[in-house]
Amino acid sequence: MSAGVAEPTVEPNAFRRGLDNIRSGDVGSLPVIVGLILITIFFQSKNDNFLSAGNINNLMVQMAGVTLIAMGVVFVLLIGEIDLSIGFLSGVAGVVAAKLQIPDGSWQANGIVAILIAIAVGAAIGAFQGSFVALIGVPSFVVTLAGLLAWQGVVQKVIGVQGVIPIEDKWINDTANYFFSDRAGWILAAAASLFFAATALGKVLGRRRHGLEAGNLPLALAKVIAFTGVAFFVVAVSNRDRGFPFAGFLIVVLLVFWTYVATRTTFGRHVYAVGGNAEAARRAGINVARIRIAVFAISGGMAGLGGVILASRLASVDLNAGGGTLLLDAISAAVIGGTSLFGGRGRVVAALLGALVIATIANGIDLVGYSSATKFIVTGAILLAAVTLDTLSRRRLAKSGR
Repeated sequence: MSAGVAEPTVEPNAFRRGLDNIRSGDVGSLPVIVGLILITIFFQSKNDNFLSAGNINNLMVQMAGVTLIAMGVVFVLLIGEIDLSIGFLSGVAGVVAAKLQIPDGSWQANGIVAILIAIAVGAAIGAFQGSFVALIGVPSFVVTLAGLLAWQGVVQKVIGVQGVIPIEDKWINDTANYFFSDRAGWILAAAASLFFAATALGKVLGRRRHGLEAGNLPLALAKVIAFTGVAFFVVAVSNRDRGFPFAGFLIVVLLVFWTYVATRTTFGRHVYAVGGNAEAARRAGINVARIRIAVFAISGGMAGLGGVILASRLASVDLNAGGGTLLLDAISAAVIGGTSLFGGRGRVVAALLGALVIATIANGIDLVGYSSATKFIVTGAILLAAVTLDTLSRRRLAKSGR
């Protein structure tokens, strides 16, 4: 063949690539998905109400706060750092929103403005903490542990002897308590399905335009059909109760947004590069310090939004805002979903999958009537299994040269 004619690059089909990935140790989200199916089957066999419309809606609202916080945690883990302050940082954001909406208060603001300020406060705190890590070199564990203690004190100081601040603003309370009408739910399902189909088609056309094999078209079509089926099924189930929750819609929108940021932008590629090898990234011209500060700002902002939703669920904030198992649940969600603790590996969808595992277990145990001790033991065992799998996976990937 003449030198002037370029041949399209031929790649193995998707099924073969998947098998090769599993053999080399890159199992992706497969264990989490299989685990979710088994957990769902178990609890449904114990209680017929587990998959009822009301319980599914409750599950989406219950997991929303942790899921959004975990999305921010994913970015921090991707660069090989940790953020222990996210729990009480979310509490600070909830307190900020609650204080700003108090009628006749000296700092009273519209509910939407209060939410935006709360998110901005969270992002600013995250950037402040990240600057100690990026510019001075203080370990993130120490910086964010100090933040955990300090922001817990701030929550208690601001609320004081009052003990609780009720939230009466409709906009704030609707973040966790608003449900779309049946028609709006169908429109959202149709829009999401069309968006997914357009994205899948765009990938195929993009590969063809660059002379690459289009990939497994039947598999791509199957994914579109499966996504559409799931979207309409979830809306159909939700419409039997109060309708599709706004909290679920918020999860989907932010999942798409942050996935795009992580996988389709220069910033996202730099995040993975820093997590894979910070020194190599620096020599490649990446501003490592700026990436680290930005990542901690993302973590803080998402913790702020999660804190608003958690406050909205209770229509109040109290001295325990951001406490309990929130910190451990958020970090566990990211890790259980498949994000590596060692940096450089993971996807934003890991936050959703891990949070779904934790919320499903908690919801199912409460529904069946098991004790809280059982919930902690099971969640701990799953977390240990996820980290062990990640460690073994990294060893196999290293041996295979990937």
